[in-house]
Amino acid sequence: GFKMYTVDRCNFNSTELKDIQYVLSYYYNKIEVNRFDSDVGKFVGYTEYGVKNAELWNSGAYLTQVKTEKGTYCLHNIGVW
Repeated sequence: GFKMYTVDRCNFNSTELKDIQYVLSYYYNKIEVNRFDSDVGKFVGYTEYGVKNAELWNSGAYLTQVKTEKGTYCLHNIGVW
């Protein structure tokens, strides 16, 4: 079998949205294959499979959706973390 999962994380330098880094990583069999980093502003692939996904995701609406997660996911949880 195999396992595919995602990990969302926020790196806080302050409570200002511009100082927050949002990172979304995709893993397959414990190997990171893709990553979105809000500081980079796009998906990056780390394997052959990941590079193909990154090209597809960077050219579509999914990139726009993930970019908004910084505000909805990170900013919302400042008080929790």
